Amino acid sequence: MRTDQQPLRLSLFAPDGRMGQAIADAAGADDEFEIASDHGDVLIDFSAPAALRQSLDRAVSAAVPLLVGTTGLDEGHHELIREASRTIPILVAPNTSLGVALLADLVERAARVLPTADWDVEIVEAHHRHKADAPSGTALHLGKSVEIGRSMDCKEELGRSGVGLKREPGEIGYAAVRGGTVAGDHDVMFLGPDERLVLSHRAESRAIFARGALAAARFLHGKPAGLYSMRDVIGG
Repeated sequence: MRTDQQPLRLSLFAPDGRMGQAIADAAGADDEFEIASDHGDVLIDFSAPAALRQSLDRAVSAAVPLLVGTTGLDEGHHELIREASRTIPILVAPNTSLGVALLADLVERAARVLPTADWDVEIVEAHHRHKADAPSGTALHLGKSVEIGRSMDCKEELGRSGVGLKREPGEIGYAAVRGGTVAGDHDVMFLGPDERLVLSHRAESRAIFARGALAAARFLHGKPAGLYSMRDVIGG
């Protein structure tokens, strides 16, 4: 229970979605939280890119923090988020798993230590048959961690097909697998001379994302306006 004995009230922008239902279930099992039927202390959006402007307007109008867990956002969406973050605190997380947040930190550290000239990076992800975007937002987020570690922009190879292919030094390759009910698998492979380092995460249910969303909402409450990430939540 929070120190003031009042549960943190969460508003779900898309309460009927898979993640909305998972977050409601997680909040129902934790007396630090409750789902608000009107305006809550934090707004959570796990909907679709087309709905982002609406959730941003709602959060800004209510002057409440916003957690954006939507994937498939483009640069235009991120510009809208940056503009709104001047007014309210916003946390953008393509994956709210605490384990993935730690994985991203480890990937960045590995990319910083392992020489780019000798170590290639490939990212392989697998998700359920209904996932609409590829590569996953998490895979791209992990690729960004590689770029931060290497202090460089890396060319993206979004799936290979054909003959006579040649890998360019420093590029990041992505491969996406879709099928069944896979909640989310991610492997970041550092492939060097005579050795490989593989950093992996396996999601076994959406419950891990829901619990991470609760942790992110707890972190956001009371924060000043600005742009935050799951790395802030885990103290990275």
